[in-house]
Amino acid sequence: MKKLFSLIVFAIAFSMILTACSSSTSSSGGKSNGSKTLNVWAWNINVPVLKNAEKEYAKTHPGFKLKVQDIANADVYSKLTTALQAGGQGLPDIVLVEDTVIQGYLDNFPKAFVNLSSKGFDKYADKFPQFKKDILTKDGKVYGFPFDAGPAGIFYRTDIFKQAGVDPSTIKTWDDFIAAGKTVKAKTGVPLIGQDSADDGIYRITLNQQGAYYFTKDGKIDFTSDASKNSMELEKKMTEAGIVKVTTGWDAGMSALLNGKVAASVTGCWMAGLISQQAPNLKGKWAMMPLPAFAAGGNTAADLGGSNWVIPSSGQNQDLAYNFLKFFSTTNSTQEMAMKGGLFPTLNTVYNSPLFTSPDEYFSNQTIWKTFADETKDIPSVTYTANYNVAHDEAVKAQSEILTSHKDISSSLEAAAKRFENRTK
Repeated sequence: MKKLFSLIVFAIAFSMILTACSSSTSSSGGKSNGSKTLNVWAWNINVPVLKNAEKEYAKTHPGFKLKVQDIANADVYSKLTTALQAGGQGLPDIVLVEDTVIQGYLDNFPKAFVNLSSKGFDKYADKFPQFKKDILTKDGKVYGFPFDAGPAGIFYRTDIFKQAGVDPSTIKTWDDFIAAGKTVKAKTGVPLIGQDSADDGIYRITLNQQGAYYFTKDGKIDFTSDASKNSMELEKKMTEAGIVKVTTGWDAGMSALLNGKVAASVTGCWMAGLISQQAPNLKGKWAMMPLPAFAAGGNTAADLGGSNWVIPSSGQNQDLAYNFLKFFSTTNSTQEMAMKGGLFPTLNTVYNSPLFTSPDEYFSNQTIWKTFADETKDIPSVTYTANYNVAHDEAVKAQSEILTSHKDISSSLEAAAKRFENRTK
């Protein structure tokens, strides 16, 4: 992921925003200019979902319109940060932001977004999983509507597993997973999983699974924790077992997965749409299993990816923005459209929909979406901070040292923590 925040920009912006926002309307008060049109910044697959919701909302609110600018997510953050430096000038009424960046904005631009708790969000709080609400909460107040998430699991090729004589139902722990991978490789010649040398997705998933992440709850770098060492040790074991195919970059990894060069992928639920869309000929040859636990009976829930909707405090139509987002975020039909559009919603009332409870023919008639839906309630909360991208960069470097250069896990993670501290002074 591109670097979304620079420490220098935030250092300057923080001092500016305290002054610039002090004259803006308080987030606890309403603001409406009488317009029935809202301006929104979002990207790619989120846009048609919004436009469908616009049509539904307009049925009971004649004249309502959305003007959605389809902007790449990195460009959204660049424009958002620049506008906040200027006290919110030029911002739309609604902005889509990912889980990984929202806490940085809340910390460094404390008056940037409307406090939704003051507008009544808390009445709907029980409709969303705790880990999403925690991401959006500062000082006990919620500053955004949760949207999609990426509950994690393992997608695997049923035909390759069958050829190897591996029963996926027997895989309960990561040790079981490694043992299965050895059998798959020995019987079929196919590595179990791929590892992108430019990313640390498995590390992040297994950290989250253990209730940890790059940072402690108070925002301190946490590379040297036991959980961090456990995750790196797991990756090292898989690599040394010979069950990993190393690739570089997204396209190479997807190619290996879709062309049967690896038998499985440890990833977020959103991978289901990519696999089924890009390899329709493999219908019935894919299935999904939950994450294995580190120890028998341990947690098997984690998240990889997600986004949320925020309302800039500088907006002139905050009441309409809130009311539309309340409709969008808490209405089953709009979230079903999100699901059909390739996004996994976090509104828990929609999980009773046939979209979630029905078997999926592509994935061997499994009810994979019910499995992912059930997982959301157990996903541990995460602290990201404004320095997420620096931490991600250093984690990838440490991972490379451990898996490629065969350096000691503890010393590599300690060195990564020191580099992080030097870069964020």
